[in-house]
Amino acid sequence: AALNPWDVMLCVSGTAIACENALVVAIICYSPALRTPMFVLVGSLATADLLAGLGLILNFVFQYVIRSETVSLLTVGFLVASFAASVSSLLAITVDRYLSLYNALTYYSERTVLCIHTMLAGAWGVSLCLGLLPVLGWNCLHDRTACSVVRPLTKSNVTLLSASFFLIFLIMLHLYIEICKIVCRHAHQIALQQHFLAASHYVATKKGVSTLAIILGTFGASWLPFAIYCVVGDPDYPSVYTYATLLPATYNSMINPIIYAYRNQEIQRSMWVLFCGCFQAKVSFRSRSPSDV
Repeated sequence: AALNPWDVMLCVSGTAIACENALVVAIICYSPALRTPMFVLVGSLATADLLAGLGLILNFVFQYVIRSETVSLLTVGFLVASFAASVSSLLAITVDRYLSLYNALTYYSERTVLCIHTMLAGAWGVSLCLGLLPVLGWNCLHDRTACSVVRPLTKSNVTLLSASFFLIFLIMLHLYIEICKIVCRHAHQIALQQHFLAASHYVATKKGVSTLAIILGTFGASWLPFAIYCVVGDPDYPSVYTYATLLPATYNSMINPIIYAYRNQEIQRSMWVLFCGCFQAKVSFRSRSPSDV
């Protein structure tokens, strides 16, 4: 079959995603110091995005090399599970950031570690179930009228996935609003205690809120168009609409390592150690908590 340029772009996007996140996973596995709850969550996110990138590559290969409906169904299920785990990991990171601010004094307790592991187990378990649904029969291979804009997923299947995304997005929006309130309150208290000028307080607060807005805005801008189109779209519409909304959604997995990993000083130092082995820090690096924005 002739190459579809959209499929090529998805494959290129998957390659970039896989390379970026493979580096993050390697760094976290290589560095014993990166074992805090924050880095466990970042590692979960990077693993999910790595699998999503590999899924996009496999989908391209099997679409043009091994043309089989069964293989296509397995690939789609793999992609659903991977992207669902990525979105769920983002929710877990948001919850962790909120807890690190709301319960700052007990954040590093064993209860926090247990909570993180429980959240991740639940997130990956639910994601695996969502990925298995089309493989176990919830598909439209034998009923074309039930197909959605993402074949071979059914309309009811993509509606469930979209509804789950909207719920996660609303929860993240609520938590980030609460985080903003806590950040503003903390900045105001520090300003009063250290007699900062009002301008300093304004700059610190604006920086924290802007960072949170960028994080949530990037997530929403990437996934909302595709989630909305899955609900309102019709399978008879041109496939270019599906590609045009799906491609930006994949960019979220490309941006995640930049936001959650490469900006962190501990990971930056581990990268130097991994590639050079001779890095000597002239400044003290501090393992930042998820509340640092």
